[in-house]
Amino acid sequence: MIPIHSKQITRLRRLRRTPAIRDLVRETRLSTNDLILPIFVDEALSERQEISSMPGVFRETEKTLPAFLKKSAQNGLQNFILFGVSYHKDDQGRDSMKKGGLLDRMISRAKDTLPESNIIADVCFCEYTDHGHCGPIAPNGDVDNDATLENIAKQSLIVAQAGADIIAPSGMMDGQVSAIRAALDSNNFETIPIMAYSSKFASTYYGPFRDAAGCALGQYEHVAKDRRTYQMDPANAEEALRETKQDIIEGADMVMVKPGLAYLDILYRVKDAFKMPTFAYNVSGEYAMLKAASAQGWLEYDTTMMETLLSFKRAGADGILTYSANDAAKILNGS
Repeated sequence: MIPIHSKQITRLRRLRRTPAIRDLVRETRLSTNDLILPIFVDEALSERQEISSMPGVFRETEKTLPAFLKKSAQNGLQNFILFGVSYHKDDQGRDSMKKGGLLDRMISRAKDTLPESNIIADVCFCEYTDHGHCGPIAPNGDVDNDATLENIAKQSLIVAQAGADIIAPSGMMDGQVSAIRAALDSNNFETIPIMAYSSKFASTYYGPFRDAAGCALGQYEHVAKDRRTYQMDPANAEEALRETKQDIIEGADMVMVKPGLAYLDILYRVKDAFKMPTFAYNVSGEYAMLKAASAQGWLEYDTTMMETLLSFKRAGADGILTYSANDAAKILNGS
């Protein structure tokens, strides 16, 4: 005799019973195509060097860069964003605006190594200025917005000529996307897309990156001691939407939210509002915290890292910039 319930029992656990069923109904999926690996290139090193605040991440030399790129590609990665560690700094960041400078050399070498991959050029000046800010300094000690626009247009042409597939401006200057788009279009680079750091917040989560890239502030008394006049207030969500909308109007092809983990609400709202290709940056501090907790035995690195990456996808990210890209790729590939 078949029992008849007076009330239907909903059993959502039926779809969690086996790994095969869970795979069948999974809503969010992560693949190596979703991952972008940030790489530091140090022009002064003779051999690659681990970054103390980011265990497992190295400053590559210009000579070791090709081998590291090839190894990462073998893991299934095809998207890379490069950051220079420069020892030719000045008040303008001139080395990044000239042929033969570090920015030009490392983009060219990366593209020559992996011509079929996406080589993304971060265009900014904090790694190339002696004061560490994202542009030249005005008399009041703050960054000169419009002077930076002139310089970032030059910088963008350098990386375009070097072979960059995508240009990613990260300085949060008003009008930077428009300046880059105009420079590219007037020099026969109309097909190069712009990935704008549209919602970049003034976050303490960037600390290990500044150690890795050598762009800490505080060297000069007359220069602002933080980046809060151009990076966004962490309290502001509506402003993030306005910033993103402005970048889209100016010609951005892709937009980004940075940091990622503490700003999942912003990521969701940006994707929901604009339906644009949207990226999240799983930044250095987020990586360092997980590594530190793992070293203490408080969290398991692999599973927590993969859960974190899935959270970005679930919130709407089409891609994720992460220092864990190689680790994630190995797990996704079962290696």
